[in-house]
Amino acid sequence: MKVLIGTSEIAPYSKTGGLADMTAALGKYLGAAGVRVGVVTPLYSGILERDVAIHSTERLMKVQLGSGIEEGRIYECEASDNLTIYFVDHQHFYRRGGIYGEADMSYPDNAQRFLFLSKVILELSRQLPWRPDLVHLHDWQVAMFPVLLQNERQAGRYLLPPKTLLTIHNLAFQGIFSPDLLRWANLPWTYFHFQGLEYYGQLNFLKAGIVYADYLNTVSPSYADEILTRDHGCGLEGALNERSERLIGILNGVDYAEWKTTDNPYLEYSFSPGKLSGKAKEKQRLQRDLGLEVDPQIPLFGNISRLVEQKGIALMAEALRQGLLHSMQFVLLGSGEKDLEAVVVDLAESFPGRVHIRIGYDVAWSHRIEAACDFYLMPSLYEPCGLNQLYSMRYGTIPIVHAVGGLSDSVIDETQDADRATGIKFEEFTSAAVLEGIFRALELFGDADRLQAYRRRAMAVDYSWSAVAQSYLDYYRRILEAR
Repeated sequence: MKVLIGTSEIAPYSKTGGLADMTAALGKYLGAAGVRVGVVTPLYSGILERDVAIHSTERLMKVQLGSGIEEGRIYECEASDNLTIYFVDHQHFYRRGGIYGEADMSYPDNAQRFLFLSKVILELSRQLPWRPDLVHLHDWQVAMFPVLLQNERQAGRYLLPPKTLLTIHNLAFQGIFSPDLLRWANLPWTYFHFQGLEYYGQLNFLKAGIVYADYLNTVSPSYADEILTRDHGCGLEGALNERSERLIGILNGVDYAEWKTTDNPYLEYSFSPGKLSGKAKEKQRLQRDLGLEVDPQIPLFGNISRLVEQKGIALMAEALRQGLLHSMQFVLLGSGEKDLEAVVVDLAESFPGRVHIRIGYDVAWSHRIEAACDFYLMPSLYEPCGLNQLYSMRYGTIPIVHAVGGLSDSVIDETQDADRATGIKFEEFTSAAVLEGIFRALELFGDADRLQAYRRRAMAVDYSWSAVAQSYLDYYRRILEAR
């Protein structure tokens, strides 16, 4: 089987969130399973300087973009077994300070930047010596590919085209632009209608993928169900319901070669389900380094997040103002919207010595916080998959989650099965519900034997990418066998 993956980011070369981790892991594990895999992604600033294994090729992609021709040179890297990454170099489009924008502002030409990427993927799909059987696309940035492919096929310019799969990582981000941008795609206006690319008078990239891709999936089974509803469909529930028979959810996995509690370069102490003393030492180390009171009897709560409305940050801070009146500590690592950064900084100022806030992101600190904390707060309004609850469980840190999307799929509450419980869930998106989750955690912390049982069960749960890759392989076969 031969699969070409299109993505706007892939770790460790470019990353703003979970999309980069997912595409990197999927490519790696598909390759290990014997699939011939290629990944097409932009060559952003700094990538060449950080990785000497990436080399230029003679392959020059020339594609029409509006009335002009744009060129992009292809750089390659053999990342792992059967996995080649094709970096698209375009000085003007990709050699910038950010991936999607700078200073909290999106680049005004993002439509052209990612139309160009989709068109390069299209050209590569027919020029590569190994012709892909399937093109797997990720999120709005490359979601125009299926309609571009269909247009080529209908014009007789693409014989035996590959099948297409679109993965929706977060339906809230859709790529909505002026309809005038249709001319940049070089598509006829016959595609611009309410059952096609049109969305309230605008051009919607993600809707294009939903309508024209052969098959669809999301990154958790519950999210696949939720996006068919008005509450979570983000205005696309109609289009999604039309394709519901070709939509499934596959929960993302964790690369346990990176997220591990033994031989982890970011941790001083190793630990395992049968020997948790190293976790206690990591907690004391973190408390000391962050200026918190070093006391194993004080429960430590944590959060690592983009500070955006989706993540329930304001709700969490409101609940913590009540919870911190009791014996507990809280640490947060993240950045995002300035008003939410101010909310969490104010929380730290209100509880000096008990709350530590680090604005920004740092890989080492993310591992340290996950390993050291007793509980992990994740009160997202919605969560297509979520990864931190999976990292937390592997580190014996009990997740406290809003029961939505991938959080609901991956965490078991004692009300569901007391013998298999791995975390704490709450149903309502209110500060009172978050506070109740905190109080349940404090009660659990007071029962050492029960807490240890939770930790051991959580650490034993297997959300490895090998199983997830197999699920995608099964789906690929279903797609390729379909008429």
